[in-house]
Amino acid sequence: MKKLFTIICMGLAIWGLLGGCEVTDMKEGDKKPVEYTVVLEKELPEEILSLIDQKKEHDFQMTYQDGDDLYLIRGYGKQEKGGYSIQVEEVYMGTSAITVKTSLLGPPRGETQILEPSYPYIVLKIPYQDVPVQFQ
Repeated sequence: MKKLFTIICMGLAIWGLLGGCEVTDMKEGDKKPVEYTVVLEKELPEEILSLIDQKKEHDFQMTYQDGDDLYLIRGYGKQEKGGYSIQVEEVYMGTSAITVKTSLLGPPRGETQILEPSYPYIVLKIPYQDVPVQFQ
């Protein structure tokens, strides 16, 4: 009888503890899309080209302000061959920061492969905003 009473008490205690728990949906809050322009290499300020050249060997993310413009720069480091491209998945303003989501796409199959190393990067331009930027 004591054993049954102990089991019931433990069950009630566990039920009471679990009853206070709830699953919370950890959404990023409201997402407001940010309009951007992909900037071609020939249109980049010399300062940005110099910074990219210094960092291109390794994976990098950086921002650069030039007047009323903010450049969002994402590089994927040295790749053993060419033909890579970068896809912009999302650029949005969250509750406290601008988030930039990109992904590196490999060379398409069946196309002639460039066998020289490449340093894929992308530069996005948005109007300047005084908020943090996070890259994913």
